[in-house]
Amino acid sequence: MSTSTVVVRQRIPRAQANLTRAIATAGRPWPDGSHLGPPRRPGPVEVAPQAVHDYLAALTEPARRRLVARFPAAVGALDGAPPAMRYAANRRRMRPTRFGTWTGQYLLFDPSPPGRVALVYGDLTTAERVAVLVPGADSRLADFARGLGGHPHRAPAVQAANLYRAADALRHRVAVIAWLGYRAPRGQRIEVARRRLAAAGAADLTRFVRGLTVVAPHATIMLLGHSYGSVVVGLAAAALPPQVRDIAVFGSPGLGVDTATGLGATARIWAACAPGDWTRFVPGVRRCGFGHGRRPTDPAFGARRFCTAGVADHDHYLAPGTGSLTALAGILTT
Repeated sequence: MSTSTVVVRQRIPRAQANLTRAIATAGRPWPDGSHLGPPRRPGPVEVAPQAVHDYLAALTEPARRRLVARFPAAVGALDGAPPAMRYAANRRRMRPTRFGTWTGQYLLFDPSPPGRVALVYGDLTTAERVAVLVPGADSRLADFARGLGGHPHRAPAVQAANLYRAADALRHRVAVIAWLGYRAPRGQRIEVARRRLAAAGAADLTRFVRGLTVVAPHATIMLLGHSYGSVVVGLAAAALPPQVRDIAVFGSPGLGVDTATGLGATARIWAACAPGDWTRFVPGVRRCGFGHGRRPTDPAFGARRFCTAGVADHDHYLAPGTGSLTALAGILTT
């Protein structure tokens, strides 16, 4: 079993306590024969995704429903839990909020500012190909579905839906996830040029992807990073499981390294930048903690290139009718 773990951290002590109480209430041992006791400080409670899945899948349906009803915050964020449980738990969390009218399947929902959310298109349990879209700077829960500035083409939920439809039309069993599971920097602030928030996001992304390999064990995975989201993907690359077959970035300011081999990934690396994308003018350097290294579209970086026909700016890579949407759907399904 992988040493990577799902972590219920001290920064959400209530969720940590709820999870431990939920497991204890169910009264069943974990696969290794141990039991989760009361939370210990300062260390976190760590549970491998496979153990999470095996334990919860072995419960009766009424027991699973009780856990969802009593501890939706814990179950909804628990990587490795059966998707149906997480969908139900996060729906419970959403109902009393202003996002309660949103429809869809949510593997993650946390309304605490700036908010975290992961929306799934398709059936994870039967998918042969799974794509995870990581959005960039200025991404917030409030704009996840409507788009920054009210522009739908800037909404991660809309972008992921476009990719799902394009890939599904190729007659493959696919699932596409819009994952805003990290705190994205504000575009006009200094953090956008630093890697601190991306590094934290990379750790969360790695755990999330490892959870996907448990609930969709027969699927290959593709990660897509847009703008600052590509920095998150780049910093996660070396720790990703082998099921991640492709990494594609677009509108990227850099991946934190100067060459594709420097990522330490087993996946194929793809990159694109449209002629009208402002990131073309971002210096491809790293100095004194600022910058994200050589741009991945630089021939010296060594990434595979894909088409950007019809993309006029920084935000339309996943818009219908573009060459990039067609290319990315093709990469996902081949």
